Order: sequence, then structure tokens, then C-alpha cells
Amino acid sequence: QLQLVESGGGLVRPGGSLRLSCAASRFPLNNYAVGWFRQAPGKEREGVSCVTSSGGFSHYADSVKGRFTVSRDSAKSTVYLQMISLKPEDTAVYYCAAAVYCNAWASGNNFEYWGQGTQVTVSS
Repeated sequence: QLQLVESGGGLVRPGGSLRLSCAASRFPLNNYAVGWFRQAPGKEREGVSCVTSSGGFSHYADSVKGRFTVSRDSAKSTVYLQMISLKPEDTAVYYCAAAVYCNAWASGNNFEYWGQGTQVTVSS
């Protein structure tokens, strides 16, 4: 079974940057589309981004377009979420998840494998 581990979260000031990583164990991540999701306290889970298995296409929530960039390194079987111009409203636990495709990605319902999450806190 594919296992995913997120890393790279932390505390950052507004306007700052972070890069999250999603690494796979047991099986390569290269055959999967990978989505990033987040959930803030008291709020529903939100789809942030999805990148296809080839890395050729990526999707973003309107709330992060122009600030977040998803990429993947096939050699390292790792997917990254580069986040810049962070805002307090970006504070949440961020999860990566794997699916066959990015179809209907934002709901997260098509993603079979999930990581444990990494906390991102944006605060002065």
C-alpha cells in the first residue's frame, strides 16, 4: 500500500514562503496524480492543488492561484508545494493524497491514499 509523508510545514510570517514535500514509501509516486488539501480548525477540507502523474498539468484553487506552485521530482518520487506570499488564512494542516487522475480533484473523494498532514501556521 502506498504510504505518503508530508514535511516542510512550520510557522512563517505573513508574506513569507514555505515548501511542502510529499514523499512516498513502498511504491513510487510517479504513477499517481497527487493532490494537496488543507483543513483549518472548524472548517471543511479544501482542495488546494493537483498535479497529474506526468507532471504535465496542474490545477489550483482560486484562493492560491499565483501564490502556490506544485511540482514533482520523479527521480525522488516526491511532489512539492511551493507557497509564497503566505497569508494568515493559509493557516491549516496540509495533506497530500494520491489518485489515478486529477478528475474532480477538489473534493478529494477520488484520492485513495493520504498522508498524515503537516501544520502550516502563518502569523506575525
